[in-house]
Amino acid sequence: MSTTMTPELYWLVWTTLMTGMLWMPYIVNRVMELGPPPMSWYPRPDPPPRAAWAARAVKAHLNAVENLAIFAPLALAVHATNSGTRITAAASMIYFFARLAHFTIGIGGLPIPFRTAVFLVGFAAQMTLAASLLGAL
Repeated sequence: MSTTMTPELYWLVWTTLMTGMLWMPYIVNRVMELGPPPMSWYPRPDPPPRAAWAARAVKAHLNAVENLAIFAPLALAVHATNSGTRITAAASMIYFFARLAHFTIGIGGLPIPFRTAVFLVGFAAQMTLAASLLGAL
């Protein structure tokens, strides 16, 4: 395996870090709504957030985690096989920004077509990596 940081691996690291931090806004909301957690907070019943944006943030974060499970192995496979190209590098960068836009649009409450459009851009980036690995690009 290559020890250099390929663009695909670079964007995977940033995407993973971002996904790992997307819980923060809605947890801040939970603390604002429910107060600071006592030591026995878990497994405290967790009512749905009262703030609509926080409920949307939970869903957007879960969607990001689900999609990371698809993007990560593809990006790692491109890196491991040393098969990266300008196209796979661009797809990896586009995936990161599509996921960032998806989260932002989601918590902002923009109409569903906007969220769907950026989701599909991210999906296309994933499929670009897969197509490259399968020799279709």
